[in-house]
Amino acid sequence: MSSLSIQDLHVSIGEKEIIRGLTLEIPKGEVHAIMGPNGSGKSTLSKAIGGHPDYTITSGDVLVDGESILGLEPDERSRRGLFLAFQYPMEIPGVSNANFLRAALQARLPEGEEIEATDFYAQLYAEMDKLDMARTFTARAVNEGFSGGEKKRNEILQMAMLKPKYGILDETDSGLDIDALKVVSTGVNALRGPDAGFLVITHYQRLLDYIVPDVVHVMVAGRIVHTGGKELALELEAKGYDWIKDEMSEAALA
Repeated sequence: MSSLSIQDLHVSIGEKEIIRGLTLEIPKGEVHAIMGPNGSGKSTLSKAIGGHPDYTITSGDVLVDGESILGLEPDERSRRGLFLAFQYPMEIPGVSNANFLRAALQARLPEGEEIEATDFYAQLYAEMDKLDMARTFTARAVNEGFSGGEKKRNEILQMAMLKPKYGILDETDSGLDIDALKVVSTGVNALRGPDAGFLVITHYQRLLDYIVPDVVHVMVAGRIVHTGGKELALELEAKGYDWIKDEMSEAALA
């Protein structure tokens, strides 16, 4: 099955359970969005999938194209085709963007094969042009001294170069002005196609004006509680989340 499959996932931080039995299927070729109020567990979900050591998966499974990734280190999950764009990308002083990307791509090649420098830079410059990134970014340390918008563009550049099977965008719109949002969204949309699936986690509907999802899920208290089409995001923007919570309360009483 060509999908990112999350099956009855339970995730804890310390003694506190955050994700409480979440099931989600993201087939290749589709863009799914998760929206929800603060504290619903959206970022916890992305970090657990990525393999962050602070998040303990107590039960359930995560499958990439039918194979479980839970026993794998984060770098191995990446090589299986996952990519996580962080809400707050880290700075890596002393490592240039070009060297970072080249090392990441080299790690995906069979042992003994080398990346051809000419081809690498041709691809890198082509992707940078799409994101309106100056050539000087190649020599700058990864995210060091970058503005919020520059960091997010850099995340999308990494994704464009690595071409993952499944991209998870954890509130990529956080801190972006409208121009940067458009550029980042254009970069993501350029990667859409039959060979890639995306999970877009966002608190605001405005991102989904530019990255139009196939499916929208609402997450509350660690579970998916409502699913609909792209129009659901507009309804949430207009009405907030209280009506969803009211429906949950009525269902619990029924």
